Amino acid sequence: MDIFETVNRFPTQQVCIDYLEAIRFKNGAYCPHCGSMDVARKKEPGRIGRWNCHDCKSSFNVLSDTIFEHTQIPLPKWFAAIAMMLDAKKSISSPQLARHLGINQKAAWYMQQRIRAGMASDQAPMLSGIIEADETYVGGKPRKSNKKNQRPHKRGKGTDKTPVIGAVERDGNVIAQVADDLTGRGVLKFVMNTVRPDAKIMITDENKAYNVVRSMMPHGVVNHQQEYVNGPFHTNTIEGFWSLLKRAWYGTHHKYSVGFMPLFVAESAWKYNHRGDGSQFHGFMRSLFA
Repeated sequence: MDIFETVNRFPTQQVCIDYLEAIRFKNGAYCPHCGSMDVARKKEPGRIGRWNCHDCKSSFNVLSDTIFEHTQIPLPKWFAAIAMMLDAKKSISSPQLARHLGINQKAAWYMQQRIRAGMASDQAPMLSGIIEADETYVGGKPRKSNKKNQRPHKRGKGTDKTPVIGAVERDGNVIAQVADDLTGRGVLKFVMNTVRPDAKIMITDENKAYNVVRSMMPHGVVNHQQEYVNGPFHTNTIEGFWSLLKRAWYGTHHKYSVGFMPLFVAESAWKYNHRGDGSQFHGFMRSLFA
């Protein structure tokens, strides 16, 4: 569903509520606080979609315990924001989103972070098959400068950039996260949480920290000082994902707060993992209630 179709299909708060209820309550309405199905719709002038729970006596709506909870921003603007974020390959800045929606920048930034949190909760399943793993560093200044006689900026380890580790299944999903430990111990923890032990092989560069995976699965190494591809041995797939992540940083955001970096990484990973979906919008909405 494109942005134009989204705006035209969801013009009012009631239409948005009905759409979300059809997803969340497809097997019957229930209380999100206690799980009871002994609920009844509440009729209040000026308030749409309220329910009462007869067991825990709470009042709720379909937005409870979701990224939309307690929002004062109309749902049609939320839906438009989601469509725009999903459509933007290099993401979209909060000032630009604010202009499109007719809201202030802080409200747009708040919406984006909640949407990214929804993406982060939609974690890909553990990877199998042929796996490529690598780490990268996000932030700082571009490697090359347009100024004459200026030395290239340092990259990688030893900079103030934020380290990110990732693994991708060829023709499959990617899992990436901000790394707090890129030693062998940290790499092993990441691999155990993201890759199935029956994976065919893990391919990495010559970083010795990845040698710890040899106790779990076959391990192939590409020495980038000598070559980048040796038949099936390469890390081009994960490198391609890093380029998508960094394009959003260089081209749109320019600066990430370290505390919010996991959400920006989650946005890039979600878009990569759902790149073949027929409707990313409907898929994202369903994932909010999974």
